[in-house]
Amino acid sequence: MNKQRLTFTSLILLPLVVSCGSEMGSVSVGSGLSTDSVTGVRWAVDSLTVDGKQTAAPKGASLEIGKNGKVHGSTGCNNFRATAKMTGGSITFEGAGFTEMACDDVPLAFEDSLHSTLTGGRLEARIKGGGLTLTSDSGDKVQLSEEKPAQLYGIKWTVDALVDDNTARALPPGADGKVWFTLDKKSSRFTGSLGCNRVTAQATVRDGHITLGPLGTTRRMCSGALMETERAMQDLLQKKIAYEGDHRGITLTGDNGQGISATPGN
Repeated sequence: MNKQRLTFTSLILLPLVVSCGSEMGSVSVGSGLSTDSVTGVRWAVDSLTVDGKQTAAPKGASLEIGKNGKVHGSTGCNNFRATAKMTGGSITFEGAGFTEMACDDVPLAFEDSLHSTLTGGRLEARIKGGGLTLTSDSGDKVQLSEEKPAQLYGIKWTVDALVDDNTARALPPGADGKVWFTLDKKSSRFTGSLGCNRVTAQATVRDGHITLGPLGTTRRMCSGALMETERAMQDLLQKKIAYEGDHRGITLTGDNGQGISATPGN
């Protein structure tokens, strides 16, 4: 992805216009549905239909409306914020602000069309079978589906960054794709690669934390970059680890604020 520029435009969130203050009321949306069906859900943008032509959305395009009406989303390249006004069976996005990055894998035409459709006025909201459809007065449509959070167990998590007090830095050159782990629920087993050596241990998962038993590792010697990452991983895995996951990945953090972030990988 080639990100050439980054600026913010109009990132001022307008007050949410509802009768009960800053929180959304239980407004009917679509066929007898309430705002609870729409808010607090991360929606993946599946497709956009403009002038009768449907275009598949790029990976990562998403939309989420908070209970307080604040909207966060992505076009697959640029992020955006807004506030949502919900009346009857419709949603209107106000005060929208988009970042401005150039991304090789996301067509500018798609971003422009999605921007125009979402911010062009009232959108009829319909939910059916776990999907959300937003339709403009002119018939243009944004089709979305509920995006479930990644599960902790049974996934090969590929480590993509080292974290220190909420600041992430990329893995050293040569370590990309070589650091991973998985948790097996049935056997309570943690297995993975530290970048150079394989590791295994018994794992206890409780109250948002992972605690590992004694680490069993292979004894290979590798290059400096891999060993640097390996030492950081070993140090982390010997601590009580707090874990926090979302729809895109997971973060493991030790009590010293140092840790790793990882995404589902093959």
